[in-house]
Amino acid sequence: MRLLADARKAVALVRRALAQRAAVGDVRRRVAAGPQHPPVHYRVAVYFADGAVNMYQMRQWYKPLAAIAEKWPVVVLSRAVTGAQALLADAALPVAFVPTVRDLEAFIARQDIRVVLYVNQNTRNFQMFRYGRRWHVFINHGESDKMYMTTNQFKAYDYALVAGDAARERLSRVLWDYDIDRRTIEIGRPQADHYSGELPYTPDDRTVVLYAPTWEGDRPSAHYGSIVTHGEALVTTLLATGRHRVVYRPHPRSGVVSAEYGAANRRIAAAMAAANAADPSAQHVHDTRPELGWQLAAADVAIVDISAMVYDRLAADRPLLITRPVDPAAAIDEHGYLSACEWLDASRAGAIDEEVDRVLSDPNAVARLEQWVRHYFGDTAPGAASARFDGAIAHLMAEWDAWHARTTGPAEAEPAEDEAELDDSA
Repeated sequence: MRLLADARKAVALVRRALAQRAAVGDVRRRVAAGPQHPPVHYRVAVYFADGAVNMYQMRQWYKPLAAIAEKWPVVVLSRAVTGAQALLADAALPVAFVPTVRDLEAFIARQDIRVVLYVNQNTRNFQMFRYGRRWHVFINHGESDKMYMTTNQFKAYDYALVAGDAARERLSRVLWDYDIDRRTIEIGRPQADHYSGELPYTPDDRTVVLYAPTWEGDRPSAHYGSIVTHGEALVTTLLATGRHRVVYRPHPRSGVVSAEYGAANRRIAAAMAAANAADPSAQHVHDTRPELGWQLAAADVAIVDISAMVYDRLAADRPLLITRPVDPAAAIDEHGYLSACEWLDASRAGAIDEEVDRVLSDPNAVARLEQWVRHYFGDTAPGAASARFDGAIAHLMAEWDAWHARTTGPAEAEPAEDEAELDDSA
């Protein structure tokens, strides 16, 4: 029996390897058939080693990066084949498919990349760090008070672009011997300058409630997802009132760890479809599209889990409720906004209509939000964050020029790689 199981696993591995090879070949053909990258053209690279499942981390940066590219050409260095497929399909930025270190090295040698941006902490980022004489800059994929935001991995980068005072305070509390003033640059939330998009419903007198839960998490300290504990109850209540419109935007990884979580996600989607069938004027939205913008700006109230969505919504300066995790092991940093936010306990999920009315009618809500918005993002006037992002890149380019002006010798030789790493594939 064990031999049979091992044989099946071997067959499955071979099939996956063949499928991977075929996918890599397909992407290489698509890249070869498309516009070619001009030599010595790109100044900024975004390093993305993840697959399609984490494309939300890249997509939120498309518009800010497109604006930067008007001055300093930008290219995405894609390492994983499914990520490359998604990037090519989106066609938002030029893409270099570099699945092996040899591919990466060859592309870098043909370009003049001075700033490398990283949207996450993928372990394969380390393969890019070997290239000196350029700035390696962590820009993250959101602002939040999760433990991810204070990882010691920040020290691996030359600089980190952070949202504001709250981020700097958070890092200073946790990281030892980290020069906050020199190595962090505040840029606010440039994505908020692009909170727009066509509404998939016709506005009316219904109160629009955005429910945007995160995934279930892969360890107790990150058990922030609320679909099972809060989600079904609150969506069921809102669908039944006749005066609310639900925009349900689950995290794309929902259900990857927990079958129960995935099943609850599907039940919510089915309930929304049934409600729309019963009353087409309700126009509830099960939002699975990659674009994020109009949802944050248009919703009267947002209900979110502890995640970057808290701060994406905070940047919009609109009312929100945050689900309180049921798992006592879930890590909650209550030094910042979570110390004064509007919590939604699981016991109140079935009374969400009352909670929504409460936060909308609270006369102190606007003042509290404005205080926290300034603390996390600084100036949120239209265009202010984009100008700071542009200024940060300009500063890094000027620093690059200064360093290279002082370096008059021949270009450094890159350290040799062994064959095992050279042959590493996506």
